[in-house]
Amino acid sequence: MAKALAGPLSALLPCPCVLCGAHGRQALCPPCRAQFAGATEVRCPVCADPLPAGSGVLVCGTCLARRPAYDATLVAAAYAPPWDRLVLELKFGGQLAHARLFAELLADAVRALPSALPPAVPPFVAPTLLCPVPLGPGRLAERGFNQALEIARPLGRLLGIAVAPRLAVRVQETSAQSTLHGSRRRANVAHVFAVPDRALVEGRHIGIVDDVMSSGQTLGELAAVFKRHGAARVTNLVFARTPPRR
Repeated sequence: MAKALAGPLSALLPCPCVLCGAHGRQALCPPCRAQFAGATEVRCPVCADPLPAGSGVLVCGTCLARRPAYDATLVAAAYAPPWDRLVLELKFGGQLAHARLFAELLADAVRALPSALPPAVPPFVAPTLLCPVPLGPGRLAERGFNQALEIARPLGRLLGIAVAPRLAVRVQETSAQSTLHGSRRRANVAHVFAVPDRALVEGRHIGIVDDVMSSGQTLGELAAVFKRHGAARVTNLVFARTPPRR
């Protein structure tokens, strides 16, 4: 019944496009989707940093020199206008509808990836289980929700992948990574994650879901914990990637 009513209700109660404000039936109107959605940059398949266009480089130098604990990263957008505003509205303004949009764009990126990969890059393999990056109890109580979980739930439904919100837990509070740099970022997330049940992780391909990836320290630490508990593979599914710091 809900599906049958969805069309008529959306026509009666049109929602404004989150970018231009035009009324329609979708959170992102077709013109804005055509202009802003759909990743066009060639990115490193491991860390999702942009690669030089036309260079023929398949994996960035950083990942070649020091392979991170995760095996692959997929992003839907760059953390830049107009998406950075929506990320902040979700995280600090409680605009949870943005999480559903981010999940849709991530799912679109997953579906489009096999046709976009260079021949020498192994094809993308979808995870068998999704885990949102956990928040500490204090941060969760302050915010009232975990934005990574709000993205993971609709993403799991769209891709047909189970979501395990408690697959990993954060065992201590940390400072916001955005306020730190370099080695302080690494130290801030060291030893902060734990896996309550190894049997749920061992031998599986785990997908870590988050809203933004910047230095990758948090995702790397969580991936390392999963690998120590026997995960066969870890893939990051992140809505937006910040520009690399040169």
